[in-house]
Amino acid sequence: MKLSTKGRYGLLAMEVLKDAYGNGPVSVNTIANEKNISEAYLEQLFSLLKKTGLITSIRGAQGGYELARNPDDITIGEVLRALEGEVELSCCDGDVPSCKEDSPCRMKSVLDRIESGISELTESISLSEL
Repeated sequence: MKLSTKGRYGLLAMEVLKDAYGNGPVSVNTIANEKNISEAYLEQLFSLLKKTGLITSIRGAQGGYELARNPDDITIGEVLRALEGEVELSCCDGDVPSCKEDSPCRMKSVLDRIESGISELTESISLSEL
């Protein structure tokens, strides 16, 4: 398993906002330069993070982005869900007759436990721990 570019870059950007928490907004340009991420890609990520209420934007010359809540109150799980959706592991694409919901294979229960463990872990880590 591998975290996608969206997830990795999103966490890197949120780390910058966490470090600046309480000191005003941070420009996309500043984050892009600090983390070597394109401004256009950051804007896409910030659109998702803003839509889920994790960050806010401030317009103007001194504008930028900042965390909507204290970094202690934002979990890594929230950030990853905003950027990548729910964790979903699958052993097949559902086209195999033995993988239907009414008669799931043994792998499904194992994968469900792994999904649950990942979710619990990411929900237990706050942004302030980055």
